[in-house]
Amino acid sequence: MTDLQILPSRPLVTEPPVPRPVAPRPMNRLRRAALLVAAAGIVAAGLFMDRTGPLLVAVLFVLVVPFEKLFPRHRGQRLRRDGVGTDMAYAVATPLLSAAGVAVGIVVGLISLAWLPGLALRPLVGMLPGWLTPFIGIALFDLAIYWVHRWAHEVGFLWRFHAIHHSPATMDWASGFRGHPFDGAIVAPPFFLLIAAGFSPEFSGVLAIVQLLTGLFLHANVRWRLRPLHRIVITPEFHHWHHANEPEAIHTNYSVFLPLWDQMFGTYRMPADLRPSRYGVDEYIPDGMVAQLHHPLRGMGNPVRLLAHPWRSIRSGARFTRGLLREMAATSHRPVRRF
Repeated sequence: MTDLQILPSRPLVTEPPVPRPVAPRPMNRLRRAALLVAAAGIVAAGLFMDRTGPLLVAVLFVLVVPFEKLFPRHRGQRLRRDGVGTDMAYAVATPLLSAAGVAVGIVVGLISLAWLPGLALRPLVGMLPGWLTPFIGIALFDLAIYWVHRWAHEVGFLWRFHAIHHSPATMDWASGFRGHPFDGAIVAPPFFLLIAAGFSPEFSGVLAIVQLLTGLFLHANVRWRLRPLHRIVITPEFHHWHHANEPEAIHTNYSVFLPLWDQMFGTYRMPADLRPSRYGVDEYIPDGMVAQLHHPLRGMGNPVRLLAHPWRSIRSGARFTRGLLREMAATSHRPVRRF
């Protein structure tokens, strides 16, 4: 296995972002055809495994699209906008991609050691009255998700996967489907934390599912501000600022349920007189689901080499882990911004 490098994280820009760069070179017809065939295979496999993806697309289309047309945030935004085919491919392939994400998530959850603080909290959780336990569980899950989500943005190696989710330049009901399955593994440490702390797997699983489903709604192209809720629960306005590709919005609004954590750690942004207008990322992200699934894996080497050079791979993995932990610690202690 070759040495893994921790890439630069998404910077705290102080100037207006530059236009997104073009692809390094045009894609030839053979490669384009191969990617289309691979995408069709992934979508077909997802359909074969389960019908959840198409059903979810249909339900969200019926429930959300009418509101996007009646109360649009960005007027004139078309249903058949650029990239919607890629987002639909992600949606239909959800069962297969989720299975891959779960497999990686189990490994991530174990090696993250998030279950150790969970075990330490288990006696305290056992002393809670029954009516209070779910509320503590939600707060604990949300706090853990806040930090893993923040690291997914501010730690270079993690951002290369999470950037796929932030790559759509258009926010609507379909853009929330786009996401690398390995990026979804960030839910694993909070899940393992709750299980180890004594919360039931059913409760923890429901929280993870609710987080994913509400995330889809939060991307909708609706103009509702819902001001009374801004400091209580997250809203589409809150999450649109999180996706905004504007200097003051980068590295803000990480919470998935309660804005409390952003307020507490100085990453909360909800200006009263402004709305985000530019989304996406400035770095190059290829078009198409298969190309995007491969994009974060570039430069990671052949995992088969682990068998041929185990000690070298272990040393390389140890150096990579130390660098990753140092970057996580550094971003956790960076100066906060107050808005």
